[in-house]
Amino acid sequence: MVALWRVALAGALLCGIGLLPWLSRTDPARTVLKARAADRDPSPELLESLRSQLGLDNGPLRLLGGWLAGLPQGDAGSSWISGTAVAPSVAEALGVSLLLMGGALVVAAATAGAVCGRTLWLGPRRRAARRGAGAGSGGALLAALPEFLLASVLAAVVGVRLGWLPAVGWYGPRWMVLPSLALGLPAGALLGRVLDDALPGAFAEPWSRAATARGLPARRIARQALRRAVPGVLPNIGLFMVGLTGGAVAVEQVFDIPGLGRLSLQAAIAQDLPMLQACALVLILLAAAAGGLARLAARLLLGPALRDGALPSLDRPTAPSARAIPLLYAALLLAVVVLGALRDPLAVHTAARLTAPSWAHPFGTDALGRDLLARVGHGALSTLALAVAVSAAALVAGVLLGLVPRLSGGLAETVNAVPPVLAGLLVAGAAGRGPYTPALAVAAVAWAPLATHTSALLRQQRAAAHLAATRALGASRRHLLRRHILPAVLPPIVRHALLRLPSVALALAALGFLGLGAQPPSPEWGRLLAENHPYAERAPWAVLAPAAALALLGLLAVTASGGVRWPRRRRLRIDDRPGALIGSLRSNPRNAGGESDSAEHGREG
Repeated sequence: MVALWRVALAGALLCGIGLLPWLSRTDPARTVLKARAADRDPSPELLESLRSQLGLDNGPLRLLGGWLAGLPQGDAGSSWISGTAVAPSVAEALGVSLLLMGGALVVAAATAGAVCGRTLWLGPRRRAARRGAGAGSGGALLAALPEFLLASVLAAVVGVRLGWLPAVGWYGPRWMVLPSLALGLPAGALLGRVLDDALPGAFAEPWSRAATARGLPARRIARQALRRAVPGVLPNIGLFMVGLTGGAVAVEQVFDIPGLGRLSLQAAIAQDLPMLQACALVLILLAAAAGGLARLAARLLLGPALRDGALPSLDRPTAPSARAIPLLYAALLLAVVVLGALRDPLAVHTAARLTAPSWAHPFGTDALGRDLLARVGHGALSTLALAVAVSAAALVAGVLLGLVPRLSGGLAETVNAVPPVLAGLLVAGAAGRGPYTPALAVAAVAWAPLATHTSALLRQQRAAAHLAATRALGASRRHLLRRHILPAVLPPIVRHALLRLPSVALALAALGFLGLGAQPPSPEWGRLLAENHPYAERAPWAVLAPAAALALLGLLAVTASGGVRWPRRRRLRIDDRPGALIGSLRSNPRNAGGESDSAEHGREG
């Protein structure tokens, strides 16, 4: 049944892609002709000939049926644009994307190790629980960096200005370094934060305390704790593998890499259905393979304890300590929004084009002379409101679907196989382009990592020894869910959702960057990045202003995941002040004598 469910989901996705030209309410023949030769006049006779050539008059279902019939013979059809066979082009692009994915995974693994390295060092020394979930602002900053902005900075600075590495093209291993860094650094920072949240629970288990008491090496204890915590993150690693393959559209665009994501984008824009369907099918198969390998690796790491119900509960020993630093980031973000809201975001001053930051324009101006502080402040409402709303919807959907793993497993893998740009095009085709198109597209796919994480934690929690004992005492499923499973699963999932708030905002910005979101003159942050990206070398402040706002949002979300508290004034004790005790004794010698007598009696006792 699970296999049939996955096949049905894949078929539904391919059918939705096959209906893309008809959903967008455009003439497919006109779009294909424009992609083939933009300067040709679309006369009725030429369009009718093209429809007959492509078989568009037969309707989408017959086109899809004919395409599926050729797959068993290895025939994925011919491109509507170039007329060449689809299979070789897709295979070549897949090879490029897999190489890029491998390099990005290496960078992501190193970054994740650096993010959770401090917890791995503190854990064997029984101090891992003291570190709050909001610690690690450096990892938060990396996770909040837009991939396309990071790619542009690396290409412009490292590739062009310094000349250390190639900035454009795909001709050998040296061309892999910069795009791998652009993809791997944010992904590794996010995975490292999720793993870092699970490690204190592993170090609090009885085996870890016993190993520490027996004097086992700290390195060995840390390695076993990592083995215990990794299975809960493995399904998300599988999702990241697919995302790094088909979702690397912006990075492939910046570095001019002929990968699968870029090929999917070009096919979607030109409505080249055979090419687009072949790319989607490859991504679906890759998602199924990555998900299966992740589940198998989790079972191998956990061993027979998962099957026998003998796992200890992977709960944090204490709640993450609340911190006051999120209030600082919130105050900075609020100050930017308030100061920007007091200015006019649409006022054009052509004499002040691309002006550097000054007292008159603290963030500088853009190519039309508009104040960037005003545009960032006015765009914050729509950007932040959409990001928070999408994250909340993704959290609710992810938890509810994650509690039904047989239903959500294949659905999450299929949804994750859809690149965000393709999802944006599908939503734009069905609902039209507008300011809320990116929100609908991101909401359609943002729940998948949370549902996968929920299912992984649920699988481990059901195998906990105390749950088996409670079930043997006659506890109902509702009691187990309400009193044992949800209290153990919800806190890490909520923290995971907070960690993903910046990535949701980045996904919205990426769709705006690619022209699928808000249209000019909207000051939405993704739109600002798209407008000012061509001037990044001449006026870097034009890109850094919205990017810094996104990074600040990431810092706020990650540091707030452990809780927020007001800063408290530290009570000053007498012995904290130099000379205070001597002054107290001089001013009150009777009390000094009494204290001395009582202390002496205490020592005698």
